[in-house]
Amino acid sequence: MSNYGGTPRHGLVIEPRSRAAIYLNDWRANDLEAGKFFPQSKGGLPDPYAPDDAPNRIPPEDGELASAGRPHSALLDEPHTDWFKTPVTSGGTREFVWRFTETHRTRRWNYFITRAGWSPNAPLSRAQFEDKPFHQVQLACRPYWTCDGLRPESPTRHTVTLPERQGYQVILAVWEVADTGNAFYQVIDVDFVT
Repeated sequence: MSNYGGTPRHGLVIEPRSRAAIYLNDWRANDLEAGKFFPQSKGGLPDPYAPDDAPNRIPPEDGELASAGRPHSALLDEPHTDWFKTPVTSGGTREFVWRFTETHRTRRWNYFITRAGWSPNAPLSRAQFEDKPFHQVQLACRPYWTCDGLRPESPTRHTVTLPERQGYQVILAVWEVADTGNAFYQVIDVDFVT
C-alpha cells in the first residue's frame, strides 16, 4: 500500500540513476509498483520456480512500463531521446544499486534491455525489450514465509555483465517480491560508448 503523504516507500535503483531517481521525488520514485512476471501481461500466474509465492497481479501495460502504470509518474513514459543517460561499456560490468525504504521477502531481480534497433521515439513496450533478462538474481529459499533471509539489505548491490550493444539503450530493472503479487519497475537510460 502506498503512502501518498510524502513518506518514501519500497525501493528504487540509485546507481546508475534510474529515471525515477532523477526525475521524481522520493515517495513517487519508490512507488513504481505493479504486477510481477514481466514480460507477462496477465495476472493470476503462479511463479514457475516457487509456486507457493503469491501469484502475480496484472503487470503494467505497454506504454506504461517506466511508470509501472502509476498516473502520478506518467512523465516517465514519455518517448524521447533527451533523458539523462549513464555511459556504459558494451560487454562490460556495471554495479546496480537498489535502495529500499521497505523490504519484502524477495524472489528475484530481473534486468531486461531494449532490442538492437529499438525506437526511442515510440513508447516503451514489451516488443521494444528482449524477451529474457540479460541478468537475473534469484533467491532460492522456499516457501517464502519460512525465509527471513529473503529480505534484502539496503542498499543491495548486483554486479551485472552488460550485453553487447551500441548507442542509446534502456534497461528495465524489475524487483519481484515473493509475499505479494507485485514487483517494482525501474528504467535506466544508458549510452553504450567505445
